[in-house]
Amino acid sequence: MFITLEGPEGGGKSSHMQPLVEFIKQQGFQTCATYEPGGTSISDQVKEILKNVHNTEMHPRAEILLFCAARAQLVEQVIRPSLAAGVVVVSDRYADSTLAYQGYGHNIDLTSLRKLLDFATGGLWPDLTLLLDIETETGLSRKRTQVDDWNRFEEYELAFHQRVRRGYLQLAAQDPARWRVIDASQTWEQVQNTLQETVISALPASEQHPFSPV
Repeated sequence: MFITLEGPEGGGKSSHMQPLVEFIKQQGFQTCATYEPGGTSISDQVKEILKNVHNTEMHPRAEILLFCAARAQLVEQVIRPSLAAGVVVVSDRYADSTLAYQGYGHNIDLTSLRKLLDFATGGLWPDLTLLLDIETETGLSRKRTQVDDWNRFEEYELAFHQRVRRGYLQLAAQDPARWRVIDASQTWEQVQNTLQETVISALPASEQHPFSPV
């Protein structure tokens, strides 16, 4: 099973990722935790270019192609082999981030973008996507307190981030069978419990342990 965490800035994906992975392990599943951009040696090198605050002149098309290059390597080196081995893969961001940030955020044609993403991923899309949704201003305010994690994308104007959030919500509305929208403005414990409840309902029942909230 392939699970992704998505959302606008400050939604708390990174803080929830590892506890969620540990929870899945406790249910008796082998897991593989990964992230974007990055997750392999080659992809991490691309990540350094993408997130460098000095690369302000980067064109959105160049940004998209760099993301796709890093993603293609991650899919073929990590995600596909893990899924083939029966491992539950959990990724902090994936192709939907490109649709939200570059598609909706930069107003890039979504039809062309989806074709490119299908090529980069070899047509591999998640089975379950967890959207940690939060008001744009609240999320950016949270992000600014994480000094070491501030990067080039947070430098974009407020309107860009508002378009990103609206894009995520539209993506979720278009594919409700895959997406689950979670209110990330709740306490950390409430959000983590909701994530766990959502995941446990999607995992194969034969290997689950009884659910008990954090």
